[in-house]
Amino acid sequence: MTSSTFGPILLGTTPRGENAYIDLPELLATRLLVQGNSGSGKSHLLRRLLEQSANLVQQVIIDPEGDFVTLAEKYDHLVIETDTQSEASLRAAGERVRTHRASVVLNLEQSEPEGQLRSVGAFLSGMFEAPRAYWYPVLIVVDEAQLFAPIAGGDTSDEARRLSLNAMTNLMCRGRKRGMAGIIATQRLAKLAKNVAAEASNFLMGRTFLDIDMTRAADLLGMERRAAESFRDLSRGQFMSLGPALSRRPQRVTIGPVETASHAGGPALMPLEQPNVPVEELRDLILQPVAEPTPRIRKEPPPPKPDLLAQLDAFGASRAAEEQQQAAQTNEANPEQIWDLVAQIGQDKEAAYRPLATLYQDFQMRARLAGFSRHVLDMASFQTMLSTIRCGIDRERAESDDWQDIQQRAGNLPEDIQPVYFLLARAAMDNQPCPDDAALAQAYGTHSLGRARRQLTYLEECEAIILQGTGANRRVAIIGPGWQTA
Repeated sequence: MTSSTFGPILLGTTPRGENAYIDLPELLATRLLVQGNSGSGKSHLLRRLLEQSANLVQQVIIDPEGDFVTLAEKYDHLVIETDTQSEASLRAAGERVRTHRASVVLNLEQSEPEGQLRSVGAFLSGMFEAPRAYWYPVLIVVDEAQLFAPIAGGDTSDEARRLSLNAMTNLMCRGRKRGMAGIIATQRLAKLAKNVAAEASNFLMGRTFLDIDMTRAADLLGMERRAAESFRDLSRGQFMSLGPALSRRPQRVTIGPVETASHAGGPALMPLEQPNVPVEELRDLILQPVAEPTPRIRKEPPPPKPDLLAQLDAFGASRAAEEQQQAAQTNEANPEQIWDLVAQIGQDKEAAYRPLATLYQDFQMRARLAGFSRHVLDMASFQTMLSTIRCGIDRERAESDDWQDIQQRAGNLPEDIQPVYFLLARAAMDNQPCPDDAALAQAYGTHSLGRARRQLTYLEECEAIILQGTGANRRVAIIGPGWQTA
């Protein structure tokens, strides 16, 4: 589908009675942020946008409350219930959704908060990893985005929160080139991760009352601080719009009607009917004693039958005990010998293009031949040491405080981009010229120079480096230590 097949979407009307449109091709390239307190009309706005574009572009809706499943009845969206799917199946489903260009509603209503984060992280990661041949335009609407990209921790585990936040960051920071246009809606801007919100260029700001949210909304719209209180005066379904796909100046828009409705309606007032039962009788009815159940005589359970899974677990436990015993009997790990083993793997010119798991398996074999336990170094530490060696850092410098700081900063980046970051950091630390495209491509494990150059832009978006200039004249500064290439 080319951009020429897209048309403007009628969003609503302005205070002067003129039609307010949203430019779909521009929206696909610049992303959208919707903010408003509960009851401001966010779901109504998203439903209007989805209905008007349902026949124009593929849609994926992340729905934590089951509000948008009714779209499937009119527009044939596929509804995926996450509580019945594993993370692996959701990741595969995300890739297949792009392959078959299916519009889906990811219904998270029945999942626990931990499961919601894991489901969203797995599904979006699958979409992000789809082959280039299937990078068709797709609108990805995330309702209640502060749940999946929180600015601070909550009751869920750090692992689940990190999985979801990384997927949301990839959607908003790196999704454009893959045809993925993020539309995120939130009740509280103050609770949404800033690196996710900052990537949106279009804004629809609804009614809000908290000063911190009004101030941040006014800043995003380029309004003066004293004008921030105007957000309190917006009615339900009214939003201040700004952005290349909406309008060049802040403009109030009243969202138009929708054709579908949510299954979950809001609470409605009903007259209270006085009971005909006297108060004393009512007391007896409500506080009627509950009969205690007769305690059951506990029978001793029969001995369990042999279970195959239990036997496998027992075998695994005994195998682990044997490996621990073998590890205790092997030679004590010498850091210098471990470094030499990893360096031998890094000397292979083809090592840069081989999968990490293959290289790690090769290291484990060499470690066993040298008399060490094959678990002497975990995969993450192996990758960090290998990337350090390949970028030209010797063992003495690798143990310095400066390089330990670089390794800690690299731990916040995706695994595939860390070797590129190490290469740039080493060049900047030694005040050497910025590595050329061929060196970057080898560090990234690709033969494509263009793909390697794109990693510089991604590292700058992650606020890991500052990039100046292009081609042979480019310079790179490492954020934190402040080192710069020559």
